[in-house]
Amino acid sequence: MTVTTNELGQTNIFAKEPPMVVEQYNRQGLSSPMQQRELYNGRWAMMGIISGFLSYAITGKLFFGIF
Repeated sequence: MTVTTNELGQTNIFAKEPPMVVEQYNRQGLSSPMQQRELYNGRWAMMGIISGFLSYAITGKLFFGIF
């Protein structure tokens, strides 16, 4: 800690600032694990939409005869 004194004799105590750390999460750059989960979730949502379109095109009903 750093202690300073002003012209009135009052002391101020300042904490040391921690050093900055840059973490690389994985080999895909600086994307966080939350961003990876969002990409995974979005890709599976797109797979669901595509499978709905394909089942409608093949059977004429959405989701293989349920709707």
